[in-house]
Amino acid sequence: MFYFLKPLPEGKIDTAEWKPVIRNQWFRNYFMYFVYCLQAVLVVLSAIYGIWKFSNILLRSVLFISTFLIHELLHVVVIYKAGDISLTHSGIFFWITSGAVLRKWRFFLFMSLPFIALTLVPAALCCLVTESMRDIMGYIAWVNAIIAGSDIINSVLIAIKPGNSVFYRGYYKS
Repeated sequence: MFYFLKPLPEGKIDTAEWKPVIRNQWFRNYFMYFVYCLQAVLVVLSAIYGIWKFSNILLRSVLFISTFLIHELLHVVVIYKAGDISLTHSGIFFWITSGAVLRKWRFFLFMSLPFIALTLVPAALCCLVTESMRDIMGYIAWVNAIIAGSDIINSVLIAIKPGNSVFYRGYYKS
């Protein structure tokens, strides 16, 4: 089932068996501040590289919205058959959560696929395309990197967990 702009029904988690992905309470409390700082750094770096000046505001807006929608769609593609999906928001941030238990590689793919497909691939292709396409690819890569701030941090957290881990709603077990 797909829940649009409302959270998934509560799931039971045995905290004796499942451990939080972010075990440090302080880091868990301030996680979003790290995300905001990463996003701010990426915005400043993208401004230094002049990414926000390449075209008119209409084209940049269309590319921004398209990048965001494709980013979220790539998340959904990874987990659409695994379990219930919820798209919720907090302020301007959107969150996709799943009621599925996911193996480490699939959860890592869930978090990393949009970053790989919309940041790393366009950045790599910048060397191979014309100058006008380079500007578009660079813009898409920077915008998605900014959108993917929490995904980047979560991907690192997932990567350092044991290889046989399974994940469920912010918790994991080995």
